[in-house]
Amino acid sequence: MPNEIIFLLNVLIYLFAVLLFYKLFGKTGLFVFSVFATILGNIAVCKNVDMFGVATTAGNVLYASTFLVTDILSEKYGKAEAKKAVMYSFSVMLLWLLGTQLILWFTPNESDFVSGSLKAVFSLVPRITIASVVGYLVSQSIDVFLYHLIWKKTGNDRSKLWLRNNGSTLISQAVDTVLFVTIAFAGVYPMEVFLNILLTTYLFKAIVALLDTPFMYLSRKIVPLGEKQ
Repeated sequence: MPNEIIFLLNVLIYLFAVLLFYKLFGKTGLFVFSVFATILGNIAVCKNVDMFGVATTAGNVLYASTFLVTDILSEKYGKAEAKKAVMYSFSVMLLWLLGTQLILWFTPNESDFVSGSLKAVFSLVPRITIASVVGYLVSQSIDVFLYHLIWKKTGNDRSKLWLRNNGSTLISQAVDTVLFVTIAFAGVYPMEVFLNILLTTYLFKAIVALLDTPFMYLSRKIVPLGEKQ
């Protein structure tokens, strides 16, 4: 299956999953999805792929989907709840970093056949996770701040929801991309490849940000199970 089709499937699956988790589990579901996306994203970003004729990473949709989570929390529950999602994911990423390195400390026995594969992936984790932690914490904090700043300027106007959603996300994801790609990949790839990854990573995140706008409007209509209308 072409990578471009897989990318579009990722967008649909993960953005629908955000709404499904929200419908089934409310705020808790959004918190859980945010943690899931940041952890799997730390693995997926290690994979370099070609899409639409350019090089990028496989974790773009996962990272981008976390901005939909914080925007839904900001829109329906306020800044404090959005900040909780950021801090939950931030804390779990730190524990993930420690846990992956503890796994590598074990000496495998003669029958082991996965240690080499784990080492190949988890050896990249410290740099990737540090890059992810810095980019995620800074960019998501900016996203929450900008969302509520735009809200104050426009009021709780449903017709301006697209502006709150896209305005905050497109700016904060630019910050996230520069921080993450620089810390994670500077010196790893030749400069031409590095700049290509930087530009295309933001491009694909921006595409997801624009595509998540209908999902943001749908979230306004969702009443989670167990919550009263």
